[in-house]
Amino acid sequence: MTDPAHPLTLEANEELPREVRVAQLRNTVETLQMADAIASNGYLITSSELADLMDVNASAVTSRGDNWVWRNWVVSRVRREGNQILWQLERVD
Repeated sequence: MTDPAHPLTLEANEELPREVRVAQLRNTVETLQMADAIASNGYLITSSELADLMDVNASAVTSRGDNWVWRNWVVSRVRREGNQILWQLERVD
């Protein structure tokens, strides 16, 4: 599998077997469904959980600021609990 943080060029992606491309798409849909569930239930998640969801380094999450957009969600820094920053996702339609 490929790392979604390092997308392939269109040509390289088309060279992958169909099964691999479908598996990548399935993983993306599952990730988006998780983000939607987090947002619709009002769950707060930590920087490391958000980084895992986005498939980026945790420092990439915290360096973006307090409010920013990721795909279909506005990501907002809500509060700090101990040494953890908590984030909230809000669906943007």
